[in-house]
Amino acid sequence: MANKEKCPECGLEMADCICDEEEPDYLTLEFDDGEEVECEIMGVFDYDGKEYIALLPEDGSDDVFIYGYKEIGDDEFELIDIEDDAEFDKVVMEFDKLVAELEEEE
Repeated sequence: MANKEKCPECGLEMADCICDEEEPDYLTLEFDDGEEVECEIMGVFDYDGKEYIALLPEDGSDDVFIYGYKEIGDDEFELIDIEDDAEFDKVVMEFDKLVAELEEEE
């Protein structure tokens, strides 16, 4: 049986090495009531000519927060509440579709 080469950093076999994967980015949401939630940025996606961002809270729930997204400068952006229920429903359906496509690729 041949020895498989292992990554010196993570110890996994080279085929399974995760060292080259980018570390996720995080941001802290602060709600009107003062509650703060640390969230992983899942990604930014386009839908119907606008950009949206999906955030995964680090609170152990299965929730995903979705907001409108607008870049306002280098490494600066604004989160925009999606107040229209119909728009929000469509954006969530697009997000679900994108996630399903990614899962199929894996």
